[in-house]
Amino acid sequence: MNALVPLPVLLPLFATGLSLAAGIRLKRFQRFISVAVLTAVVVISVVLMIAADDGPLSVHLGDFAPPLGITLVADRLSGLMLTVSSSVTLCVLVYSLGQGMADKDDETPLAVFHPAYLILVAGIACTFLAGDLMNLFVGFEIMLVSSFVLLTLGGTGPRIRAGSTYVIISLLSSMIFLVAIAITYAATGTVNFAQLAERFDDLSLGVTTLIQAMLLTVFGIKAAVFPVAAWLPDSYPTAPAPVTAVFAGLLTKVGVYCMLRTETLLFPGNRLGNLLLVVALASMIIGILGAVAQTDLKRLLSFTLISHIGYMVFGIGLADREGIAGAIVYVVHHITVQTTLFLVAGLIERRGGTTELTRLGGMARSAPLLSLLFFVPAMNIAGIPPFSGFIGKLALMRAGVDNGSVLAWVLVGGSTLTSLLTLYVVVKVWNLAFWRSEPPGQAAEGTVMESQEDDADDADDEADVGGPAVTPQDDQGIPVRPGGGQVVATSITGKAVTTTKRPPRTMLAATAATVVLGLSYTVLAGPLAAYTDRSAQELLTRTPYIEEVLRP
Repeated sequence: MNALVPLPVLLPLFATGLSLAAGIRLKRFQRFISVAVLTAVVVISVVLMIAADDGPLSVHLGDFAPPLGITLVADRLSGLMLTVSSSVTLCVLVYSLGQGMADKDDETPLAVFHPAYLILVAGIACTFLAGDLMNLFVGFEIMLVSSFVLLTLGGTGPRIRAGSTYVIISLLSSMIFLVAIAITYAATGTVNFAQLAERFDDLSLGVTTLIQAMLLTVFGIKAAVFPVAAWLPDSYPTAPAPVTAVFAGLLTKVGVYCMLRTETLLFPGNRLGNLLLVVALASMIIGILGAVAQTDLKRLLSFTLISHIGYMVFGIGLADREGIAGAIVYVVHHITVQTTLFLVAGLIERRGGTTELTRLGGMARSAPLLSLLFFVPAMNIAGIPPFSGFIGKLALMRAGVDNGSVLAWVLVGGSTLTSLLTLYVVVKVWNLAFWRSEPPGQAAEGTVMESQEDDADDADDEADVGGPAVTPQDDQGIPVRPGGGQVVATSITGKAVTTTKRPPRTMLAATAATVVLGLSYTVLAGPLAAYTDRSAQELLTRTPYIEEVLRP
């Protein structure tokens, strides 16, 4: 069974080579390879999750023992994260295939999408399975390289700017990470997690606290917790819908996973627990207040993402069995639900021509299936019973009450307020985009939607020939095409598309699959809670992980 551990990393990398070799000329083969490999990864992840319930699995690549070799470890937490992440990435891939085929994007950027996406999946799996700090860093860098390609598909101005911001922030966190790794190796002579868990006890409190603070800073940037989350609302909304969905759903949770792993395995004792609780509260409140102020759906969802990361940090900060188990439940829930909401946002943009809520309306009548696909995950993220969002929040609040400290009680109150404001936000979206009558400015079916970059190019061309370099605007100052409709970009490659009353069936099916996956957490709430409780106990015990990695 241990031989299966590297496959979630190796299979996508192998498929990347095949996908690049296939190129645009064999686009059907390229799509088949991507779907087949991700399906195989889902199956392998489920097998690893079940097998890890009997104890951690490990493999030393090249048969080199720590600290020389590369160690990959699958325990309950990493097995669960692999299963959820691979399921979600498969659904997003199918969604992107439907969008690409509907837009007839058969040019080079879409051919590059598949290799970049597969590399991203490999990087995520490498992060979840990494048994040492150095390979955790490698996983981060794999994700960074592929993320920049995916963020800038099509080469439009907004996407290049957003991608540049993302890369600068990511490189900054990478430099801090490298310094932390160097200090760790200098102090202990290893970067292997199992060995570090034993050797950190011999270090001075100042050194371990410095390393812990640096790692939390790096993982906080990745997770987009306050006050290092300002980059996210400007970076994610400009990307194509499937890219935004997988970034929002998964990449921030990689940072949360790393916090869970290092805080329990390397830094037991919860020395910085109060700091984490303060950060969690600030993320919740400031994030949700930012969401309340937004009128663009993608930016609104980006701020709710920041806010709900606070719930996960809340559980990590409590650092007890109930808090860790609640954090794991909420991570699993939020990966799926946040991904679903961004996929729905892509469908809304295709149907209405924009994600600006003030220019949408009437979709409850004109698009009832789309309305249902939004309503279910919206109620889920708001924490309405009996959805998994309610289960996760209740578990975290109960853990806070059991903790009994003043700060924990403040977090319980902040969690309640954040949940109520989240409900207000999703109700606002429902009222504006779905419930009210369709506004006069909404794009009609068949309207050709141009990208802002294309419109700017047209203006430059007119200026070159002495014509007016002015972009037409409506009475609200929003750019419009002379034939009607707002100037937006909805295709994967940033090119113009045509609004449709009925979204492509493949996109609807993929979105519906993520909705069903989110609902399955409610149906399977008992087994999920039991599994996460055993996972939390294993994380806090530490012994099974250390013994599996260091056994002869």
